[in-house]
Amino acid sequence: MSELRHRLRTTFRWLGDRTDPDFRADVTGWWRDADILGGMGAALSRLFPDEEPTVVMGTQSRGSLLGVLCAQHLGVGFAEVRKNPGCAADSDAWWQVTTAPDYRDEHLELGVRRNLLRSGDTVLFVDDWAATGAQATASRTLVQMSGAKWCGAAVVVDGLESSAVRRDLNLRSLLHVRDL
Repeated sequence: MSELRHRLRTTFRWLGDRTDPDFRADVTGWWRDADILGGMGAALSRLFPDEEPTVVMGTQSRGSLLGVLCAQHLGVGFAEVRKNPGCAADSDAWWQVTTAPDYRDEHLELGVRRNLLRSGDTVLFVDDWAATGAQATASRTLVQMSGAKWCGAAVVVDGLESSAVRRDLNLRSLLHVRDL
């Protein structure tokens, strides 16, 4: 795990100057490194050793990438949370929710197809970064709407300023933003 954390730190970079309004994180180096990709599913899964998820959930796009790696490691399925979902037909049933403001102070519409989450499922949420916790919190609401159980949120980077949100989501991470 310490080797993976080291590789995550060395392949990460900040873009821009901290005083620049476009200052942001660049995690694309993670996707280029086969060793990181090979270890990410297991590392995120190990953040919840006492849980037995029956499905992994993640928001498009990075949460979907990481969520599939985690689900594959756990031997369970994956439920993608779509941003601004649109029904393909009247029979295309979704649970939908609006997020609280995210790190860009925007509200997003998130949705998951109803056939992907079932009452009795235990859901592990996976994403690359938690800044405000808005998407994870909205995803937990989707889990509750389905009757499934939320076991927690596994993220690569914890950038939450609120320890109350961290506790409420049962959020665990591989790195904290101050490590970067």
